[in-house]
Amino acid sequence: MTLTELKYIVAVARERHFGRAAEACFVSQPTLSVAIRKLEEELGVVLFERGGAEVGITPIGLRVVAQAQKVLEEGANLREIARQGHDPLEGPLRVGVIYTVGPYLLPYLVPEQIRRTPQMPLLLQENYTARLLELLRQGEIDCAIVALPLPDTGLSQCALYDEPFYVALPHSHPWAQETQIDSARLKEETMLLLGAGHCFRDQVLEVCPELSRFSASSEGIQRTFEGSSLETIRHMVAAGIGITVLPASALGMQGVESRLLRFVPFKPPAPDRRVVLVWRKSFPRQAAIEALIQAVRHCGMPGVTMLEDPAPVAAESDG
Repeated sequence: MTLTELKYIVAVARERHFGRAAEACFVSQPTLSVAIRKLEEELGVVLFERGGAEVGITPIGLRVVAQAQKVLEEGANLREIARQGHDPLEGPLRVGVIYTVGPYLLPYLVPEQIRRTPQMPLLLQENYTARLLELLRQGEIDCAIVALPLPDTGLSQCALYDEPFYVALPHSHPWAQETQIDSARLKEETMLLLGAGHCFRDQVLEVCPELSRFSASSEGIQRTFEGSSLETIRHMVAAGIGITVLPASALGMQGVESRLLRFVPFKPPAPDRRVVLVWRKSFPRQAAIEALIQAVRHCGMPGVTMLEDPAPVAAESDG
């Protein structure tokens, strides 16, 4: 039994597909399949139900995969403990960032972090919240910058900043000269939203009740388009295709389309989101986590309210 084999079974359990799991592990599918067969033979149990379009997990397989995740996490911690013996701020910090935060935070964060701790380069990865939490549990990344709400993860977390949402409109839109917009009015318009899987889409639907209620109704929103990124949607709004909702941090991005847009705040109580840093409770480089928190809070990103918690807050449940 090897850590590599454990990594393979965790990947298959996550992807529910041998081919996709092999791609995620950067190996060929035969290599991954042979390794998993070998592990099953060694353990004397069947971990996965093969044959269908989607790979199933046997009851004993669920238990083995859960334990494998813990072993992978502890293996990552061993390396970090050894590194901490020298200097907890020495060496890379692997940071995951959700798609709707990365483009707006990182241009401010990276220079500030380099100025503060040049010996601790950030290895950055963008992804969806669910995927980042999986990578975090597996020890593939050290921490992640995500937005609330989160599932009951059992991870430690620290609030970084709050940011309000704005309605983005073409300059020619009838609402462009208004000072505030009631969220209930969004159902009257052609809305441009992120596609399924993006947590910001869910946040917009949650904090704008009328939008959530009517988004699937022919009597509600006239039409709804889905984009792959906030920047794609911003360009579509600038082209006059519809309107959208953006977080405050996205307003400061400069481009040709910015001259064609108008950003209008919501009528109070304005919807917003809280961005947090999460990490494993057992992660040994706490000084590195604190250094990243301080770099975020002092990076000077416009449009947000930085939060000065007295100390990081750990989730109580082991999820």
